[in-house]
Amino acid sequence: MAKVKPSALLFLIFFSITSGGNLIMANEQKTWCVAKPSSDQATLLSNINYACSQVDCRIMQRGCPCSYPDNLINRASIAMNLYYQSRGRNHWNCDFRASGLVVVTDPSYGNCIYA
Repeated sequence: MAKVKPSALLFLIFFSITSGGNLIMANEQKTWCVAKPSSDQATLLSNINYACSQVDCRIMQRGCPCSYPDNLINRASIAMNLYYQSRGRNHWNCDFRASGLVVVTDPSYGNCIYA
């Protein structure tokens, strides 16, 4: 097992404290959470209901930028991403019982901008 130099450990502790407890990597790549295409309808509905009970999903309401296309995979992806982004983009916040997928390609379309 490799030994960690005390100075490196102190830097990490200081960096963690000054960044609000989150270690921030240089050149961090933006990620998004979307629903796996293989997810069944019951899972997608459950994901929408859970995510929207935790975050504001008004962006999906009729007439809003992300209301179209009105299908479960799209709605679930938007809700899941809202939840994922609000919780700090940790991979475990996109699990949704193994029905979420972290992607590096921006899923935004038209006027529907994924945060």
